[in-house]
Amino acid sequence: MATAPPSTSPDRTQDRLWHDVFLPDDVKDVRADVRAAVAEHLAPTAREIGRQLETPDAFPWEAFRGLASAGVFAYPFEGEHGAGLTHRTLGTCIATEEIAYESSSIAGVYDGQCILVAQTLRWAEDHIKAELLPKLISGEQVFSFATTEPDASSDLTPSALKTVATRTEDGFTVTGRKRWITNSIVADWVCMLCRDGEEDACTMLLIPLKDNRGVSIGPPDTKMGHHGQITADIVLEDVHVPHDHCLGQPGRGLGVALGSLAAGRVGIAAAGVGVAQAALDLAVARVRERKLFGKLIGEMQHWQYRLAAHATEIECARSLYQKAAMRMDLGDRSGEPEASMAKSYATRLANDVARDALQVHGGYGFARQMGATGETYRLEEIYRDAKILEIFEGANEVLQWVIARHLIGRDVTG
Repeated sequence: MATAPPSTSPDRTQDRLWHDVFLPDDVKDVRADVRAAVAEHLAPTAREIGRQLETPDAFPWEAFRGLASAGVFAYPFEGEHGAGLTHRTLGTCIATEEIAYESSSIAGVYDGQCILVAQTLRWAEDHIKAELLPKLISGEQVFSFATTEPDASSDLTPSALKTVATRTEDGFTVTGRKRWITNSIVADWVCMLCRDGEEDACTMLLIPLKDNRGVSIGPPDTKMGHHGQITADIVLEDVHVPHDHCLGQPGRGLGVALGSLAAGRVGIAAAGVGVAQAALDLAVARVRERKLFGKLIGEMQHWQYRLAAHATEIECARSLYQKAAMRMDLGDRSGEPEASMAKSYATRLANDVARDALQVHGGYGFARQMGATGETYRLEEIYRDAKILEIFEGANEVLQWVIARHLIGRDVTG
């Protein structure tokens, strides 16, 4: 009879296989610092978060505020508000990987607060930054990023958007609906992409959500995975937004949104690496102790070769996302084609490794909890969570097209 896998965390194979010989000095301590913060503030509740029902009261405040208190929300920012990093995108993505190792859905919450919103608020006026950034970094306030609509996600061209910002003498009036919006059930502010009512263009606006007449938040979506990354619709009806809440120039919002999403896809690549690494570590621990027909599974060449290939692929994926992040830190806002390569490769890999790790565990990989003994297992959560990584912030099929445009040329690919 197969013995059950241990309930304790597995050894980190990354610590003996991966070496940070190329990382700049300012981010070399980020991994260790975030790992310690995750162990203290996220790990104790991570499995509960992964199993919870998505309700208005289920936002993971303890993990959210704990990571903020440890300084993890400061990595994206420069100057007096920031953590003093020169390579801020790289540091933030390394933090995302470490968070995702413990909880992919909380990495999604962090991506919304500290990558998508942080990138977008670079375009805010100075007095707004001075007011809001300290509250974002401390976790006092929660932020959302909203581009997606019921009929617009990968296509964010003005003709696809139905949320309209009509210009007025003192700002804008916004009407529309946004969908799948992370953190919206508790958010104080949202950075929202709207179709500009006067022209074939988009405008990005910063809109307060709390106590704002005309704003309503729908009930939480119930999803297959990412139960800690709670999403819901935001509905606006004739909501006034003042001129100084325009992020960037009116009519130039699509560029602001795409720049933020480019950084976001590198963050999701990092999350994919974290998820793949967690699944690999569980698989390695299992093949070292599960016996089949009188021998350890780890003695079987099939699993030796499969896991060795995955370890190699994780090393490649980690290098890809770090290179894309470094390009952004050096001034290339898109980080392409590495950003699309990293996101599509790392998130597919997360699913591949999760599937193989579940297979190694057999029935225990498919189980959340054993009724007779109360033992709980994580792989089913990893497996549920991994799929969304291939879909959001640039579906992998769209990113393959982006890569093809760089490879073959836009004159041919369109």
